Amino acid sequence: MSLLPSRFIYLCLHLLVFYFQLQESQQSSADFRFYIENHTRNPDDLSRKQVRIYQLYSRTTGKHVQILGKKVNANGDDGGKYALLIVETETFGSHVRIKGKESEHYICMNEKGKIVGMPDGRKQECVFIEEFLENNYTALVSAKYKGWYLGFNRKGRPKKGSRTTQRQQEVHFMKRQPKGKVNPVQEFRFTTVTKRTRRARRLKSNAKRN
Repeated sequence: MSLLPSRFIYLCLHLLVFYFQLQESQQSSADFRFYIENHTRNPDDLSRKQVRIYQLYSRTTGKHVQILGKKVNANGDDGGKYALLIVETETFGSHVRIKGKESEHYICMNEKGKIVGMPDGRKQECVFIEEFLENNYTALVSAKYKGWYLGFNRKGRPKKGSRTTQRQQEVHFMKRQPKGKVNPVQEFRFTTVTKRTRRARRLKSNAKRN
């Protein structure tokens, strides 16, 4: 009979330890979820974003997209200061925010489909999704207004998003390096090998052997 109280106490102690472990586990899980939610809401620039600088060549106008402040058009010259764009890309997707390096305004699309420049690019209206087309051009569709694209007419004026489709040339763009900067791929040059070149190489090789 004396063993029953001791076993009962032993069992109670085990249940108490298990209870505290469970509470600690739940607290750690809650803290981890809070950490993830907080860092997703305020992403770390170094680990979540990639920042690139390039120009957007418009297939329609033959010029570049430029942000003049509140106004945005596709009449920028190659290398123009307003045509230099800072493109912020999320690491885990193709969502981008496009900001003018000179004007520090973002390209945004409002509820009417109008393209405007805004100083604050954190709103969903300023997020676009890159779509890579078969003709080597890129289209930018609004992340908030599905099916509405960034586009410009032949005069370089913005088109309303509701009047755009992916097939229109007005929404086709090509990424270009700023004027004066050479694409690393273009720095490589092939050497043309002719019969005279091969003969010269053979003569040089035979001379070394002798």
